[in-house]
Amino acid sequence: MKPKVLKTQEDYDQALAYTETLMDAEPGSPEEKELELFALLIEAYEEEHFPIALPDPIEAIKFRMEQEGLTRKDLIPYLGSASKVSEVLNRKRPLSLNMIRKLHAGLGIPAEVLLQSPGKEKIGEPRFDIRQYPFGELFKRGYFQFSGSLAMAKEYGEELLGQLFAPFGEQMPQVCYRRTDKGVNTNALLAWQARATHLAMQETLPPYDPEELTTSFFRDLVKLSQFDAGPKLAGEYLNRFGIHLIILAHLPKTYLDGASFMTPGGHPVVGLTLRYDRLDNFWFTLLHELAHIHLHLRDTDSAFFDEIEKQPETGDPQEREANKFARDMLIPPADWEANKASLLSDASDAALRKFARRMGIHPAIVAGRVRWETGNYTRHSKLLGHKLVRSLFES
Repeated sequence: MKPKVLKTQEDYDQALAYTETLMDAEPGSPEEKELELFALLIEAYEEEHFPIALPDPIEAIKFRMEQEGLTRKDLIPYLGSASKVSEVLNRKRPLSLNMIRKLHAGLGIPAEVLLQSPGKEKIGEPRFDIRQYPFGELFKRGYFQFSGSLAMAKEYGEELLGQLFAPFGEQMPQVCYRRTDKGVNTNALLAWQARATHLAMQETLPPYDPEELTTSFFRDLVKLSQFDAGPKLAGEYLNRFGIHLIILAHLPKTYLDGASFMTPGGHPVVGLTLRYDRLDNFWFTLLHELAHIHLHLRDTDSAFFDEIEKQPETGDPQEREANKFARDMLIPPADWEANKASLLSDASDAALRKFARRMGIHPAIVAGRVRWETGNYTRHSKLLGHKLVRSLFES
C-alpha cells in the first residue's frame, strides 16, 4: 500500500490492516520507516475524526484537591464562599470566567479543561468590567438571557456582557457625532445598541437596497403621518424596504432620542427611544436617522446617536445635513417658504391644521417646525400629539 493522506473510513481501515503487516519490521529497515510514516498518517486521521474529550472540569478540580490535599475550605479564595464551593462541586452552579482565572492561576488546572474549549490555554484579562456599565438596569430590563438573581448575574457579568455584545464581534462600533460627550455613558449607549441589534436580528426582512431610498420613498413615508396609526405604519413601511425600526427605551446617562446603524447582516436600523412621547418628535427623529442612513452610513463599524431635542444647529456638518434633510422631506422647501410668513406669525391652530391637510401630513409636524423656527416652545402645544406614540408600540 502506498502512503497517502487518509480521508475516509475505508482509507483508515486499510492503513490499519497494512500497518499490522509491518509490526515485525527490523530496526533500520525500509519497512520500519514505512511503519513510522503510516503511524503518523493514522494518528492525524484519528486526531481529526476521534478527538479525545476534555476531562470534566469538576472532576479536574476534585483531582487537583486530592493531589494537593485540599479541603473545600481551601477553595473559597478561588470560588468566593463556602456556599459557592458547595454549589460548584455539586454541579448546581457553573464556573464563571472569574472563577476559572483564579483556579487556573492558583491551582494550575488547564484553562481549556475548565472552559471545555480545546486550544484556549490562556484566557487573558477580562474584556468587560461590569462597573463600567449600568449593569443593574440592563438586568432589570431583560438585556440578558438569565433567570437568576442580580447578585448571581453579577458573578457571571463578564459572560453576560459578552453574550450581549456578541453581534459586534471583536470590534465595538464607533460612536459618531453626538451633540456632546459630556456626562454621557458611552458604554451604556453601546449596550443599548447591542440590545437593539439583538431585537433587529429577530426580524426577517427582505434585502436592503440603498438605491430605493428615493425622494418618492421619503415623501410616501411622511404621508403616513396623517393617520392615527402613522408611526406603526411607518415601521411596516420601512420593513418592506429592508430597514428595521426598533423602539427601545433609553438608558440612564445616554440622553438618547434616536440612533442609526447597520446590523451584522447589512440591514439598516433606526432605533428610537420615544423619550419624548410626541408625534412631532417621532417624525423628525425618524427622518433625521433615515437621513444618516441615506447620506452617511456606509458600514457596520459606526453608529450615529442623537439627542434631537437639544442638538444645536451649529453642530457637526453631518448633523446639519441630517437636520436639513429631515426638514425638507417633512415639508418641501418651496411650500414652506410660500407659507412661512403667515405660519410664523400669530397663526392659529386651525391655520396650521389647514396647511397640514394641504400638505398631507400631521399637524404635529407643522407645529414642531413653527416652534423650532420661532424659538417659542409654548406655541401650538395641543397639536404636538402628546402621548400618542408610545402606546402604539407597547405590544
